[in-house]
Amino acid sequence: MGQSYKVAVIGAGTSGLLTARELQREGHHVTVFEKASKVGGIWLYDPRVETDPLGLDPNREIVHSSLYKSLRANLPRQAMSFLDYPFLKKEGGDDQRTFPGHEEVLRFLESFARDFGLMELIQFGHEVIRVELVDEVNHEWIVESRTRETESTWESKEEVFEAVVICNGVNTEPKIAEFPGRDTWPGLQMHSHSYRFPQLFENKIVVLIGNGPTALDLVREISPLAKQLHQAIRSPTFLLIKSENYDNLWQHSMIACAHKDGKVEFQDGSVVDADVILHCTGYKYHYPFLKSDVVTVDGEHVGPLYKHIFPPSLAPWLSFVGLNYRAIIFRVMELQARWVAKVLSGKAELPSQEEMASSVEKLYRELEMTGRSKHHTHRLQNGEVEYVSWLAAQSDTRLPRRWEEISFNTVVKQVLYCGENFRDAWDVDKWIHERDSSN
Repeated sequence: MGQSYKVAVIGAGTSGLLTARELQREGHHVTVFEKASKVGGIWLYDPRVETDPLGLDPNREIVHSSLYKSLRANLPRQAMSFLDYPFLKKEGGDDQRTFPGHEEVLRFLESFARDFGLMELIQFGHEVIRVELVDEVNHEWIVESRTRETESTWESKEEVFEAVVICNGVNTEPKIAEFPGRDTWPGLQMHSHSYRFPQLFENKIVVLIGNGPTALDLVREISPLAKQLHQAIRSPTFLLIKSENYDNLWQHSMIACAHKDGKVEFQDGSVVDADVILHCTGYKYHYPFLKSDVVTVDGEHVGPLYKHIFPPSLAPWLSFVGLNYRAIIFRVMELQARWVAKVLSGKAELPSQEEMASSVEKLYRELEMTGRSKHHTHRLQNGEVEYVSWLAAQSDTRLPRRWEEISFNTVVKQVLYCGENFRDAWDVDKWIHERDSSN
């Protein structure tokens, strides 16, 4: 048996549950802090929306979930399975689809938490408001949390831990498009974080900013109701959704300016008199509870972090799980969690602080040399296979034989081949069988 520590896990979403499971397996004493009353994190649907639909008001009450009612996973359940806990189609289950709705994903996570005895580790209704290192020698961390007593009163408490793993997700703090006139434009502006149903856009002229998975879903959902739908796209060469498939959809370059009379002007010179601007523009990392001069949180970048997980000067007593994107993220989070747990127990060894810092600087130089900013630090995509293999080696984990066949890039290729209805057009089981047969 390895070393055992008292470890706090912030969040009971996918990464928090995986981290709690791996820490528990390694014999650590785990407490999970979860603001909500249930597990699931981003997969826990909340019909409420924030009072500020753009999410700019720092005093707003934050609604954690970004789910819209109709959301389906954009990865097949085979890619959302854990190494020893497959995401199976259950006989007689409510949702048998390969690309299930968010309710089915939540049921999967709830079953996982129950089957591994994780519920007993979770303090529900506890919002973490401070994480601070108070003793460097003994690596003591204060975790301060609060629970709601009444509508307007809270009760706070402090607990001491030897290590903290931050797993509270990356899809809560909206990132808003910047363009002249945004703050004086008179119409309704909202971020997709506050989108739940399409009825709000009925008979409206809507400008939708973005070209990612959420934008694709919302174009399809809003188009039947809107009078006109204008999609502002940064990279018009990459279009998954085709305007010719929709009678009321026009695709433009990005917004050049929004005017006080309600008009929206695009960089291609076209102008529309719009009612709504919908920002489908992603999210920023946000850890207001972390009191540390060592870790910098800047939009889509957290650093310095060795292998996206450990701040070199605080390792292994502070770590992050689940920061990466453009990857088969469930698999990445599981291997990150396993490595963190084994490092803490002494079964896996970190390089020296200097070597870790040097590795981080090397990554930053590579980003700069390829013309990418630090905001791309946690984007895996082309580096996913190498990173996953490295994590597996660090934690002495044997990956499934065909794991490389279901990477982010292979999924994207199939999505592009099948088109915007990929969730129903792509026979994933047949696709996997063909690959098994060819090996």
